[in-house]
Amino acid sequence: MSATTISVAAPADFHVHLRQGSFSELVTSHVRLGGFSLAYVMPNLQPPIVNTEEALLYKAQLQAIDPTIEYLMTLYLSPDLTPDEIRKAKQSGVKSYPRGVTTNSEGGIESYEVYYPIFEAMEEQDMVLNLHGEVPSDPTSNTCVLNAEATFLPHLVKLHKRFPKLRIVLEHATTRAAVECVKSLGSTVACTITAHHLDLVVDDWAGQSWNFCKPVAKFPDDRQALREVIKEGHPRFFFGSDSAPHPPDRKSVSSPKQACAAGVYTSPILLPLVATLLESFGALDKLEHFVSGFGRAFYGRPAADERVTLRKTLHKFVEDSWALGDATVVPFWAGKQIGWEIVSE
Repeated sequence: MSATTISVAAPADFHVHLRQGSFSELVTSHVRLGGFSLAYVMPNLQPPIVNTEEALLYKAQLQAIDPTIEYLMTLYLSPDLTPDEIRKAKQSGVKSYPRGVTTNSEGGIESYEVYYPIFEAMEEQDMVLNLHGEVPSDPTSNTCVLNAEATFLPHLVKLHKRFPKLRIVLEHATTRAAVECVKSLGSTVACTITAHHLDLVVDDWAGQSWNFCKPVAKFPDDRQALREVIKEGHPRFFFGSDSAPHPPDRKSVSSPKQACAAGVYTSPILLPLVATLLESFGALDKLEHFVSGFGRAFYGRPAADERVTLRKTLHKFVEDSWALGDATVVPFWAGKQIGWEIVSE
């Protein structure tokens, strides 16, 4: 390592959306473009991935696009999922979406107790439960997007107490409350942090649809908590991009009947973006642990043999868009200067 170059073990993205059809053809290739070699793929397609056969078919489709990436597949927690299916899936993770809180979550859960047999089977199989840590908005309880994560945390504590050996990942944390909660729990509970939540606060998405995602970015102190835990080098906090592409007309346009899509797309600039952000708050020395080491260790994946080199730059700007056929996507930080670039081997 020097002042102008960084070499890290090949990064792993433990939360990414690769979509379907022609859109998937475009965005799947961006995993490698962004410097990553492992993709933990979310199951909220239309229809969602609910069994092993569907997960293997989806994996084969992704491998046909880019066979150089290691794809780890997940199943959508739903009433169709059974303990027998969990035993069959073995290496897959299971993703829980509360009903209606994010893209394609209309079939999400409303109560965890009915899934206890699933969680028991997952504990036996040493599978990972990924939690979208929000509760649905509810005016009767004063719940909205700004406190939905904090309101969810008692559910995380209860699940961990009931299933202490179950590996649980609280996905895309956005609050100091979430950081403190995860730190207070046992070694089987971890947390992913996105790149965009290290950058954004409420003011950045209020009125700016391109920065709107769920969970929404919160207050400056919440962002500071995310930065602090990375700078601390806590081993149960690691990277998951939640890179979520949408067609530009779904992001840039809303109407009285249709809100803009929730999701920030970071895949094609991912490693340079994370390096730029960590450097901005004095945590560049934690880059390798954050994007490669800690996540692989928690998920029981071997350390990467491959390495990726970044070079400091003053002349790199993020592309305005990427396109393939009739599919187009606009990235986070479009047109903005970025401080690092991947060195071609």
